[in-house]
Amino acid sequence: MTTRSTPVHARWVRLTHWVAAASVVALAFSGVEILMVHPRLYWGEVGNDLTPPILELPISRNHRHGGWTTPAPLLDGPGAPVSAGRTFEIFNQNGWGRSLHFLAGWMLVAAGLFYVLAGIIAGHFRRHFLGGREALSVAALWRDLRAHLRGFVPLPTGGPDYGPLQRISYVVVIFLVAPLLVLTGLTMSPAVAAAAPVLLDLFGGHQSARTLHFAAFAVLMLFFVAHVVMVIRSGLGRQVRAMTVGDRT
Repeated sequence: MTTRSTPVHARWVRLTHWVAAASVVALAFSGVEILMVHPRLYWGEVGNDLTPPILELPISRNHRHGGWTTPAPLLDGPGAPVSAGRTFEIFNQNGWGRSLHFLAGWMLVAAGLFYVLAGIIAGHFRRHFLGGREALSVAALWRDLRAHLRGFVPLPTGGPDYGPLQRISYVVVIFLVAPLLVLTGLTMSPAVAAAAPVLLDLFGGHQSARTLHFAAFAVLMLFFVAHVVMVIRSGLGRQVRAMTVGDRT
């Protein structure tokens, strides 16, 4: 039997949570597929298979294939750009991958904007993310960190009783990582970059934006995995009921 004294997740929190979760899964799937087409990351404005990357991911047959014809310079003089043809069949599923990625991205943006606006109006962030002075004190953070390192997971109450580390991780993901993902994603769009070239200056070029987009994606996936692990360890059935129908029993 539920009581009014024990808080539960608000309906709008539960709705935006599952829309965001579905969007993140779709973004991860399509994002990996897009990376498989060109598993190389660069810094600056341009980058291609014939320029040195800062990171190369071994995730498809397009990785370190070594199948090039003899490079031919396009201009005379040292440092001139070169061109070469591939001697192998490349992996390329960019059509549907990018379409799904953009669709899931806008779903995440819509859910995120609604969540942030509703959270500000309802005082959700003030009550559950900030709390009192002791909630985010060094001592409270140290106690919470030691408890996590020892593998201790508090019993769930079914409500938004976030611990210090959980509060910080949510704030970082919601207010830092997610905006970085959105802005770098928009920067990679030629139409958006043409309309707002300041984004290219902000992130240092298309390829820099792509690399930062990947880094933010990696942080988001780390948070996603840790979040799922903690949900399972703290009582999967009860946590899922609390985040779906709001039932704590």
